[in-house]
Amino acid sequence: MDMGWTDMARPRDCCTIPRFLHDKTGKWASRPHDTRQKPFGHSSPPDDDVLVMARRSRHGHLIMPFPHIALAILVTLVWGYNFVAIRAGLDLYPPLLFSGLRFAAASLPFLPFVGGPGIGWRWILSIGVILGVLYFALLFVGMAMGMPAGVCSALVQTQAFFTMGFAALMLGERPHTRNICGTIIAFAGVVLIAGGVGLGNVLAFLMVMGSAICWGYSNILTRRANAPDALKLMVWVSAVATVPLLLLSWLVEGRQRIVSSLLATTWTGIGAIAYVAVGATIVGFGLWSYLLKRHPTGTVAPFSLLVPVFGLTCCTLFLGERPNAAQVGGVALILAGLAVSSWRLENRARR
Repeated sequence: MDMGWTDMARPRDCCTIPRFLHDKTGKWASRPHDTRQKPFGHSSPPDDDVLVMARRSRHGHLIMPFPHIALAILVTLVWGYNFVAIRAGLDLYPPLLFSGLRFAAASLPFLPFVGGPGIGWRWILSIGVILGVLYFALLFVGMAMGMPAGVCSALVQTQAFFTMGFAALMLGERPHTRNICGTIIAFAGVVLIAGGVGLGNVLAFLMVMGSAICWGYSNILTRRANAPDALKLMVWVSAVATVPLLLLSWLVEGRQRIVSSLLATTWTGIGAIAYVAVGATIVGFGLWSYLLKRHPTGTVAPFSLLVPVFGLTCCTLFLGERPNAAQVGGVALILAGLAVSSWRLENRARR
C-alpha cells in the first residue's frame, strides 16, 4: 500500500527529521523541520548540513551508503591490525610501560585542544581506572605472557556479553532470548580455547579474560556517564590512566628494565606506540564516533564483528601465528555467538 512520504528513521536520540524519502521514486526531497518538543534528556540531532541519510533497501531496511560501509570496514581493519602493533611494542617494552606510553601519546598532545571533559570527574577517574589501567594492563600482560595476539583479538570481544550481564545486574535490563543464546555459544568457544591452552599459558588466558570483564564493566560506566563527546572522553580517560600505569611499571617492572628498554628504542617501537595511540585510538575511535552520529547504532555495531577476523588474518600474515584447531574452533564459536546477539540488536533498531 502506498503510504506516500515516509519518515526516515534515525537513532532514538533524534527528534527532528529534516529530510524524507519517497517510496515510489526512491529520491530524496526536503520538507520543513518538525518542531515538536523533544523528550527531556534527549540530545539535539546533527545539523542538516552534516546529516547523512541512509538509504532504504527493497525490504525497507536501513543501509549505509557505500562510502560509510567502506569507512566502517576500514576502522575494523585498523583495529584488527592493532594487535600486530601491540605485539611489536611488547617485543621491545615491558607491558605496563608500553601501556603507559600508549596512553601518554594518546592524551598529552591533544589535551590543550579538547577542553574540559564535559562530565563529572568521578566518571573520568572510574572509567580511567577500569578501562585505561585494568583493561589494558591485563590485556598487555596476558599477551606478553604468551597468549597469541590473534586469539586475544577474539577473546576480548566477549566484553559484549559481560556488558550484557552487568547491564542486567546494574541497570535492570533484561537480555533477549537471542542474547542469551549468543552468550552460550560464545562461552562454548571460550571453553574450547581454554581447553587448548597449555599449563604455562593458563594465567595469561585468565589475564585476557579479566581484561574483557573490565571492558564490559567500563561500558556500563560510560553509558551512565553519558558524555556529550566520546572522543573527548577517550582523551581524558587516557590522561588519567597514564600516571598510574607508569607508576605500576616503575614498581613492578623496575627502573633498570624501564631505562634499558627506553634506551633501546627503535623506529619500530616508536611506530608501534604511534599506531596504538593515534591510529587505533584517536583516528579509529574518532571515525567510529562519526559513523555512530550519522547512523543507528544497530546498523554500525555489527561491523565490529570484523575486528577479530582482521585480527586473526593480520597476525597470521605479519606475525606468522598459526592457531591450533581448538583456537580456530573457539574463535569461530565466539564470532557465531556475537553474530546471533548482534542480529537481534540490529533488528530491534530497525523497528
